Amino acid sequence: MFNIWIRYFFICLSLLGVAVSVEVVGISILSSIDMKLLESKNVFSSEIFHLGRTYSTPFLNFRHILGVNYSPQFCSCRGIFLKASGSSTSHNKLSEESFSYQVNGTSGTSSMPYSRDLRVLDAFDDEYEGVVVDPQKLPANPVAFASILHASLSHWKKMGKKGVWLNLPVERSELVPIAVKEGFQYHHAERGYVMLTYWIPEGPCMLPANASHQVGVGGFVVNDRNEVLVVQEKHCAPAFFGLWKIPTGFILESEEIFTGAVREVKEETGIDTEFMEVIAFRHAHNVAFEKSDLFFTCMLRPLSTHIIVDDLEVQAAKWMPLVEFVEQPLIREDHMFKKIIDICIARLGKRYCGLSAHTVVSKFDGMPSSLYYNVVETQDSNCTGS
Repeated sequence: MFNIWIRYFFICLSLLGVAVSVEVVGISILSSIDMKLLESKNVFSSEIFHLGRTYSTPFLNFRHILGVNYSPQFCSCRGIFLKASGSSTSHNKLSEESFSYQVNGTSGTSSMPYSRDLRVLDAFDDEYEGVVVDPQKLPANPVAFASILHASLSHWKKMGKKGVWLNLPVERSELVPIAVKEGFQYHHAERGYVMLTYWIPEGPCMLPANASHQVGVGGFVVNDRNEVLVVQEKHCAPAFFGLWKIPTGFILESEEIFTGAVREVKEETGIDTEFMEVIAFRHAHNVAFEKSDLFFTCMLRPLSTHIIVDDLEVQAAKWMPLVEFVEQPLIREDHMFKKIIDICIARLGKRYCGLSAHTVVSKFDGMPSSLYYNVVETQDSNCTGS
């Protein structure tokens, strides 16, 4: 009678396109899916659990748990405990899984496509009870990604996680609309990736927003003849056409304020300089793409005199007498420009002290940082203040 049930079991599975060999004594099983069927399937619906990992096939639901029965759609074979053994070669990518089997004492192996840990994306915890998805281990198949992403969010919600950070490299840009449809929001983008976020708990999102500021620098360079290094920009608004101004620009990522000022002066004029102090800084809002702007005016000491103009950005550059510079209509009529120049002149006359850079290390992060502050009436400082 038992043999009849076994035969019936094989007939049912053959109708599904699945070949299965079972040894009741050895309690082992092999499943082999017709590859032609898999080519038309993008999502694996049922799972095989083995040693805590999840493997999936379109038709089978084998669980390596005692007392769980295998019940396919068209047949029922109760009381048979099934298990599978195999080894994987890749993570979160469709690959082949080798299974061993025994039938009437005859051993063999077969293989089947699988996706390791299908239900949860590879991610690591951050220090704020959130998760950061590993961009190097994203599922290769967009349809599989959609299914796994949805399941991952449910899993992380049950785990009490809060924010989810999803970094999608530019070569995986086809996954962006899938994540947005799932509820992810744009956070920021760089040349090589787009960062999306998802806030799991109810209530307002507590994830930090994208960078809110851009940082610019200007170099105020005066030589021994009381001449200011000035430039005329090649591209400017009509109102500033013909204006002689100090060299300016934006600092680069991970660049110090003082090194950025020195670099910008060198790039635009070819003049080598040495940083002295931050004289003043301006804070403005809604400057570019609704971002705020920090602009630092730095006093620099010239180390060379020969000017080499940057043809890409600068129309002309020269050493201009300080008196002529401050008498320009745009300088005299603009309150902010005039105030900055007045401060620079006061610094030249030692009636004002700027902020010099000092390297310090904080125990909070253990990293060196630049702290800007002034030191008045010290033996090694030429600033006396007032």
